[in-house]
Amino acid sequence: MPPPSKADKRYLELHGNLYRVVVNVPLALHSKLGRKLRQPLNTDSLREANALKWNIVADFKAMISSALDPNFNLNQSYAAVRKRVTETALELAKERAMARDHEHYNSAVAAIGIGVESLLGKPVGEDIDGRPVYEPKRESLAMEFAALASGSRTPIEHHHQKYLDASFVKARTMADDKRALELLLEWCGAEGVPPHLQAISKKEAVRFCDALPQLRPGLTAVTLNKYISRLSVYWSWLEGRHEVEDNVWKGRRLREPQQTTDQRERPFSDDEVKRLLQGDASQAMHDLMRIAALTGARLDAIVCLRVEDCQDGLFRFKPQKKEPGPRTVPIHSALTEIIARRTVGKERDADIFPEWPGVTKSNSLRERSFKTSNEFTAYRRSVGVEDTREGKRRGLVNFHSFRRWFITKAEQAGQPENVIATVVGHKRPGMTFGVYSGGPLLEQARRCVEAVKLPEPPIQGR
Repeated sequence: MPPPSKADKRYLELHGNLYRVVVNVPLALHSKLGRKLRQPLNTDSLREANALKWNIVADFKAMISSALDPNFNLNQSYAAVRKRVTETALELAKERAMARDHEHYNSAVAAIGIGVESLLGKPVGEDIDGRPVYEPKRESLAMEFAALASGSRTPIEHHHQKYLDASFVKARTMADDKRALELLLEWCGAEGVPPHLQAISKKEAVRFCDALPQLRPGLTAVTLNKYISRLSVYWSWLEGRHEVEDNVWKGRRLREPQQTTDQRERPFSDDEVKRLLQGDASQAMHDLMRIAALTGARLDAIVCLRVEDCQDGLFRFKPQKKEPGPRTVPIHSALTEIIARRTVGKERDADIFPEWPGVTKSNSLRERSFKTSNEFTAYRRSVGVEDTREGKRRGLVNFHSFRRWFITKAEQAGQPENVIATVVGHKRPGMTFGVYSGGPLLEQARRCVEAVKLPEPPIQGR
């Protein structure tokens, strides 16, 4: 402790004519310890008070340190201790940032000092200049605690849950966000990079991207770029809140193999559509395929249709991808029998396709159409509709090929691009159609839908 001084009034205040020790309590501990810890010294001599106060101050600091983290114990695993140290430091950083006056600010700063002292423990020796030397692991924790509590360092994951809570994305995209962050933290641990926002510079971002293929060797560049993209979205959110200076992930991408035209996923051919519509599938599958072929809608949007979504000659598909709201599409005349059969006598909230009720687990990331997709794939292969390429995980045809087929047929029927885009829920081309226009009239959309014809009449009553 520093030697007493006649003018030293730290931790002292007069109560009447007598001195007493007073130590401010951090705001987070007011409910436990009160605003201040006090103990009378029963002396009016400042010199004597300075001589008596230090043991009491040490006891009060130990009390505050214990209350800050009563479970703190360096005999725990280092990861567990570091987690507790981080939580405590961030609480103090929040209190310091939100201090309403000098007293609250000084209280938080004092608590940071107490925490550092507690983590350092007693010196294990001295260096050649006589300065105290501490156990390295304790000193490392103390330095990290001080940096976090003072606000000069922020854990990469500290704001991530708040970011996720503010995100309006599908559960699968949210899962990608979490995987991306886990990958970055894993890399930081492997490379010895401090897992703090301030440590991730543009140079470190480049290093991480370079290391990704080795970090997850079984994943394609397309999948890895998806994770880089999710980190970029998180950093952009942080930048908007002034938590980081800039988005270090902007423009970062791994080079993807160039695909030739015969390697890209494609529409079904007319012959393939015929085989699919004439095969030995269930009635539900036949109905599903016809709706897909004559709307260009995505699989999950179709499977999730309810009776109330098929009224007045219109489908009302739920939003998909970046669509801002439900999309209305005229019901093709060739589908009226299917819709009538699947809606008659049912409640408005009844499913059009009860055959595929979806997953039962509330925390599942799978879309309702997951099993539908598997059933379609098995059926498609059973009728010989397949197109695989060596080295490609996915074939070139899948349920989405109905969507591509519809767009192709609408274009070949002379329908305007902007109308086709509206029907299938794509962003409309150009400033004129994409920004200024209110969209095509319903009759234009109906002409577009009716312009698409199945290769041959659908087989009824299957």
